[in-house]
Amino acid sequence: MAKKRKRLVGEYQLPPHVDKARQAAAARAAGWQWRPKPPQRRVILTGLGVSLLCVGMAAVFWLPSKSLVRDLRSRGVTSAAIVIDVDSKPKYVKVRLVSGPRAGDEVKLSDYAGMYPGAQVNVAMLVTYDPQEPSRLLSRDWVANPPPNLPAYGTAALALLCLSLTAAAALRRRRILRTSSPSAQPASSMKRKDLRRDETRPQRLSAEQ
Repeated sequence: MAKKRKRLVGEYQLPPHVDKARQAAAARAAGWQWRPKPPQRRVILTGLGVSLLCVGMAAVFWLPSKSLVRDLRSRGVTSAAIVIDVDSKPKYVKVRLVSGPRAGDEVKLSDYAGMYPGAQVNVAMLVTYDPQEPSRLLSRDWVANPPPNLPAYGTAALALLCLSLTAAAALRRRRILRTSSPSAQPASSMKRKDLRRDETRPQRLSAEQ
C-alpha cells in the first residue's frame, strides 16, 4: 500500500468560505477609519442659552447704572450727608441728609451695578439725589466719575467666551456630520459594500434554486 504523501505547507489551501471570510475581514480592516463623535445638539443649545443669559445679566448691570448716573447728572441735587449705618448682610449704606430741602431724611444709597462706596459710620460725605425720585441717590464722586462696571464687564466677557465655544462646537458638529455622510465615504468603504453584496449573491441564487 502506497504511503500517503505529506502535504507541504505551501500547497495547503483554505476552504472557500474561510477564504471569503478572511478577505471580508481584510476589507473591513482596510476601510475602517476612526471618526470623532460630534458634539451633541443639546450641548450646543445649552451653550447658546448660557450665552444669552450672560448677555441679559450684562445688560441688567449696565443699563440701570448708566441711566441712574445720566439722570443724576442732568437734574440731581447735591446735599451733605452723614453715614449712619453700614451693613453687608444684605449690603447697604444708609445716610442722613444734613443740608438742603430734605435735611433730616434718612435714606439708603442706590447701588451701582451691585456695588457701594466704601463708607464708615459717622463719616460725612456728599450725595446727589433725584428730586423726582428721592430714593435714587449716589455719592457725588460716583456721579462725577463712576467706578468701572466690573460686573457688567465680567458677564459680557463670559458671554463672549460661551458664544465662541458654542460656535466652535456647532462648526465642529457640522464638519463631522458632513464628512461622515454617505456621499463622503471613502472608496474602500464602497468596495467593502460591493464585496459583501457579491458574497451574498451566490447564497441567494442557491436558495432560489
